Amino acid sequence: MRSDWILDVLADLKTFALSSSLPALAEQLDDTALVAMAEIAALEQGTQGTVDGQDTANGFHNGGVGAG
Repeated sequence: MRSDWILDVLADLKTFALSSSLPALAEQLDDTALVAMAEIAALEQGTQGTVDGQDTANGFHNGGVGAG
């Protein structure tokens, strides 16, 4: 997979966060890695640009973390 490097970078950042006593950042980086894995998988399957069948080509997704 050509996008594996981004997961390596996120893992390195998480290691740094943990060693620097930044647990909230480390947890956020875990979440970010999950998002990255999902988007990479979607790209490989040709489904990038949709979430629950909705077009997200504008870069916005109404829902998820922070949605009220």
